[in-house]
Amino acid sequence: MIWNEKRENAYCEITPALLALKEQWEKKNYIDPRLYKEYNVKRGLRDEDGRGVLTGLTRVAEIQSYQVTSGADGEHIIPADGMLYYRGIDCRELVKGSVNRRFAFEETTYLLLFGELPNAEQLQDFCVQLASYRTLPTNFFRDVIMKAPPRDLMNTMQRAILTLFCYDDKPNDIGLENVLRQCLQLTANMPVLAIYAYQAWRYSQGESLFIHVPQPELSTAENFLRMLREDRGYTPLEARVLDVALVLHADHGGGNNSTFTNHVVTSSGTDTYSAIAASMASLKGPRHGGANNKVMGMMDDIKLHVHHWDDQEEVRQYLTRILNKEAFDRSGLIYGLGHAVYTKSDPRCEVFRDYVHRLAGEKGLNEELTLYTNVEKIGKELLMERQHKSVLSTNIDFYSGFVYEMLGLPMELYTPLFAVARIAGWSAHRMEELSSGSKLIRPRYECVEELHSYVPMENR
Repeated sequence: MIWNEKRENAYCEITPALLALKEQWEKKNYIDPRLYKEYNVKRGLRDEDGRGVLTGLTRVAEIQSYQVTSGADGEHIIPADGMLYYRGIDCRELVKGSVNRRFAFEETTYLLLFGELPNAEQLQDFCVQLASYRTLPTNFFRDVIMKAPPRDLMNTMQRAILTLFCYDDKPNDIGLENVLRQCLQLTANMPVLAIYAYQAWRYSQGESLFIHVPQPELSTAENFLRMLREDRGYTPLEARVLDVALVLHADHGGGNNSTFTNHVVTSSGTDTYSAIAASMASLKGPRHGGANNKVMGMMDDIKLHVHHWDDQEEVRQYLTRILNKEAFDRSGLIYGLGHAVYTKSDPRCEVFRDYVHRLAGEKGLNEELTLYTNVEKIGKELLMERQHKSVLSTNIDFYSGFVYEMLGLPMELYTPLFAVARIAGWSAHRMEELSSGSKLIRPRYECVEELHSYVPMENR
């Protein structure tokens, strides 16, 4: 069966009447950008120097990306190597500490939730607990995931998460023990929802349907690859690289868009399923979780137009065209270079780089890796020159899409995989907000509309 894309009615049609309403909206909804400065609005909840406005406190994770010095002429931001701490522990140490011993994502999830590293027995018990939760209600795949055309996996997953509310005997109970249960169940099932949503999407495209049940003895990374592939096979390096990706994406402080969304929605006292679905909605956006898709689209375009990937001058010429809005999507952006928070380096990218090289060697893709290396090096040079900066960080998104491509992951799964990792951080922040946040989060918006008198219908 292939989903019928034709509509029997005009539900999605853009009619002349709708266009007229859109023009009416445009007439009365313009806000002069100069007003934002006049009212001292922190657009994007950021100061003029790009630093985020302090809106809360957390013990879950911390980002360090610059140093601030004070002088007679005010404060100065000094670029520094980026650091990402999970509960005060360098995320890079979590990756290094698990080499040749075990997968690290489950350990990282435990750390984010409970504030300390587990011992061997605690970690084993925790993994058993997650495995016991890694199952969906009977016929859930047929009745929920397959029920409507899966046009976007993130929306399919959101619908599934909200439907799980209906299968919970205590869905609205926000006591910490109940919320912990719900968070652990969603953490365990997020990879299952992602893979099953993808398999449903494949089926909607006319491809064969196959569903593999997760195995309790396997890690999150191993189960993800096993459920994705028809032959259930994967190499140790593939599973290790995916596990590292999950660790590096597990959290990024309380201020990133999807986690802040989680704090805002949680502060209202709503249920866990609604809070996580709201975070998913935020993560879906191309300015947040969809960034690596943009990198992949850009790199595919570069591959088409740069014929000698090791020719730095040819790469430079095409990147210049991209920056001049003459090529690719004409946005003038080189995606994956630069970061909203990190100034000098993204620690996640520094960790990932070694695994990129190792995986490229295993897959025989060193020539393609050369292109990525050249785009990174030359792109940063061009951007720093134009932006008058002395340093610029490479975002983890620059390489993560390439890694997922080498792992054979379809692009449709890139952002869902992000959610598989970030559910650990969302869960930790939700519990923190419930236990420590005592107020409904409600920032202020200044209304700049003039006051008007009501005009009777006959006088309009």
